[in-house]
Amino acid sequence: MAKDYLFEIGTEEIPAHVVPRSVKQLADRTRKFLKENGLKFKDIKTFSTPRRLTILVEDLAEKQDDIDEVKKGPAKKITQDADGNWTKAAQGFARGQGMTTDDIYFEELKGTEYAYVHVQKEGKKASDILLGMSDIIKAMTFPTKMRWDSNDFEFVRPIHWLVSLFGSDVIPVKILDITAGRKTQGHRFLGDSVVLANADDYEDALKDQYVIANAEERKDMIVNQMNELVKKNHWQIKPDRDLLEEVTYLVEYPTVFAGSFDEKYLNIPDEVLITSMKDNQRYFEVYDENGKLINHFIAVRNGNKDYLDNIISGNEKVLVARLDDAQFFYDEDRKYPLSHFVDRLKNVSFHDKIGSMAEKMQRVRMIGDYLAKRWDLPENVVTDFDRASELYKFDLVTQMVGEFAELQGVMGMHYARLAGEDEEVSVAIKEHYMPATAEGPLPETTVGSLLSVADKIDTIITFFGAGMIPTSSNDPYALRRYAYGIVRILLNEKWSLPFNEVLPEIINMLGGVTPAKLPKGDSEQEIADFIRDRVKQYLQKNKFKYDIVDAVLASSQQDPSQILAAANVLQLHHDDEEFKPVVESLTRINNILKKAKFNGKVDVDESLFVDNSETELYAGVQDLQNIESLADLYQGFVHLQPVIDQYFEANMIMDKDENVKNNRLAQLYAVSELADRLGDLSKLVIK
Repeated sequence: MAKDYLFEIGTEEIPAHVVPRSVKQLADRTRKFLKENGLKFKDIKTFSTPRRLTILVEDLAEKQDDIDEVKKGPAKKITQDADGNWTKAAQGFARGQGMTTDDIYFEELKGTEYAYVHVQKEGKKASDILLGMSDIIKAMTFPTKMRWDSNDFEFVRPIHWLVSLFGSDVIPVKILDITAGRKTQGHRFLGDSVVLANADDYEDALKDQYVIANAEERKDMIVNQMNELVKKNHWQIKPDRDLLEEVTYLVEYPTVFAGSFDEKYLNIPDEVLITSMKDNQRYFEVYDENGKLINHFIAVRNGNKDYLDNIISGNEKVLVARLDDAQFFYDEDRKYPLSHFVDRLKNVSFHDKIGSMAEKMQRVRMIGDYLAKRWDLPENVVTDFDRASELYKFDLVTQMVGEFAELQGVMGMHYARLAGEDEEVSVAIKEHYMPATAEGPLPETTVGSLLSVADKIDTIITFFGAGMIPTSSNDPYALRRYAYGIVRILLNEKWSLPFNEVLPEIINMLGGVTPAKLPKGDSEQEIADFIRDRVKQYLQKNKFKYDIVDAVLASSQQDPSQILAAANVLQLHHDDEEFKPVVESLTRINNILKKAKFNGKVDVDESLFVDNSETELYAGVQDLQNIESLADLYQGFVHLQPVIDQYFEANMIMDKDENVKNNRLAQLYAVSELADRLGDLSKLVIK
């Protein structure tokens, strides 16, 4: 007979962001534990609040299945020697079944005698196996752990109680001096302890004590109460899944309420108000029906509606204190011209091994001007970029960013606007930080994109030059994210940038103007490969076939836009009827060149052509060399494929005449060079 099994770990308050992953870990480890021990069950439900991690194993079998089966072993001639003594093979077979050699008997099968044992074993009781849940607790991992009392045991927070009920029976799992029982705890302030008669009583019993153990139910309560408030007051709120998730795991019994603040604070930029409410206080900002931020907020209390006016008043006072600070910083910062802050950047370190922020801005302007010229960007873009590069880090020394570091760039944009800077310049100051996360929004303006790319290239170059290079397990300065941001912006703007060509030129250009150490020699290619490796991340996230990713990245191409173009072409035609013969023909050429170790340093001599197929291939290759589009190049190979096949049929590549042989290899090399623009096609999986 199956019964539900309840296991609860009661703790001090766990950080909200740790709770969901921790209860999932508990469920996953329990699922693995039960399967390894042969205990059948239907499913595992999870419950979690800041003070508890709980699982309910549904329909858990009361015992393992009994074993009653015949096990076949080695042939008799292997299990016994000539004198009839048991061999090591026989002993190992018996031991592996939990038996001895005395239990072995022989039966004939297809003319050969084999060893057998009859295994009969009663399954262990679930009540005995479940005592091992203590090992699951000990094995759990967390971002940070705590010790308490005088023991060495560590957990995310001190454990105060354990519940372990198999149906109505207590399974006395023990951790330290805590032995599991049937008593759980209600809400810290509103509830009492609860003695559970049965595992199935858990959820309802806690509700009576102001604990909503089901996280999804708590979330729904929050959303529904928020919607009621919004509808009643004709407000709007913008969805914020992360904040909703966090407040769900901050409370055990949610009650939503609204507060307000003086309208005078609405003169502060919206981002400052939102940061004060959302990031500092975990409030939801409120908008009117036209989408304009207003002087109200919505928050969630861990409790019921009793004394709610006091709660609202207290939250309003805390928020107003923050807004008073923000107003002061905002007013103080606006007393000074932008040049005041820019001048102070000379004394602000970008990194002690690299130099000042002012020096970084000088390098970034040079890099951006170089890139703008390479991409032939309009004069107005270059003008706006130059002005933005003179300013873009100034807000780091403002009082507002000193208090609200997450608003760097944002406050720079607002202060630049107030100072009368062009809109493109102001927005670029904000956008140069984008993308702020791997898949975050990209800059929307050309100036912002240029400034972002130039800034990130400078950061990567100077950190590599200073020897602070990411390892496989350590990237403290987020250089991989910067490199991925560069790749995403280049592809979004359709800007060509072959890093193996560009980086040496940039590094050489910077050499005479910065005290920062710059990469030398092989480091230039190391940086190029480092950024290029992020293209693989981009292709994988955009669902390109794995073999196509391998093929395009194995080419000599260093330009992300060309690598993506090649991937798009191969993905588009991967399942075409012509794809397989084209790839096979081009792969055959590469294999011949590799085997011959041909270096390509031979010009094709038409006077050495013996067969008309050589002339046709030569003409076809000449046509392909004038094609810029990779899509058109692929179609060119489709048309050239029969010519290549005819070429192989009509000619012996490794001719006895050395000149003819090298001439034919040179022809194939010309084809191979063109094919390399698409990638190493030998890595493609074709059927």
